[in-house]
Amino acid sequence: MNTNILDRNRVILCHFDSYSCALLFARYGDSVLAPAPLPEAASDMPTPSDAGAQHTSAAVLDALAARYALDPAQLKIDDDFQAWLSDDSGPIRIHLARFIGLDAPHAAIEPLGGVFKPISQMRGMPVSELNLMRQVFNLIMGGS
Repeated sequence: MNTNILDRNRVILCHFDSYSCALLFARYGDSVLAPAPLPEAASDMPTPSDAGAQHTSAAVLDALAARYALDPAQLKIDDDFQAWLSDDSGPIRIHLARFIGLDAPHAAIEPLGGVFKPISQMRGMPVSELNLMRQVFNLIMGGS
């Protein structure tokens, strides 16, 4: 396995409360992507035909959980979310992971400099990330 798997992958962490229908995104400064924002030159691309093991959801989730001491039992990858971008060094896959507990685990992301925010409080974010959050919102809320 690639030891730098998170170099070519990013993860959007969110929490959805089905009781209140509240969708919260983990935000780190000016980004919702862990472990780092997208490169400025990143642009949308179709799913590559040669996406290999370095882009598998399970491996990425394991790497993220290990790097940030997150409990993988409290996270679930949403494989219905598919987003790919590319920069000068190749494809970058965006994964969606949901915290599955009853409440958003604020204490789990605070050491990462993170806070949970609804999409309505994401003004000023990069347009590419706003578009990704809109895709997540539409997927989770059942839109198109």
